[in-house]
Amino acid sequence: MTVEQRSFEPGTDVLIRKVDSHLAAVRAGLCGPELELAERLAAALRELVASTAQASAADRGQVRAAVHYFVLRREGRGRLLPVRSLAAAQRVVNRVVVELDRPDLLVEPRSERPAGEPALPAADLAVG
Repeated sequence: MTVEQRSFEPGTDVLIRKVDSHLAAVRAGLCGPELELAERLAAALRELVASTAQASAADRGQVRAAVHYFVLRREGRGRLLPVRSLAAAQRVVNRVVVELDRPDLLVEPRSERPAGEPALPAADLAVG
């Protein structure tokens, strides 16, 4: 029997499973650009989780918060608890990406950036 060794911390496995589980759930209800955005957000979050496994507690906390924001979508109940949109999750993920100096993981809608044009510089994104 072969034993597979993982390089992830126990908490990272949990976060990646949450992202993957949520993506599987939204695949049933989304299509087109929304599904593509959800898949790109999930990919960015997986990479952030993996790349910050050995980072500071503050960096891991930012990533954990972004994961929870992505997966814990509230159901709308009038004006009190609005449904979080994928665009809102995109803003949160991009804010964390900028904070962690990983501009390669910026998630932008495909239609906003022509092919070959670089992603927004970190200075162009408002953080805070």
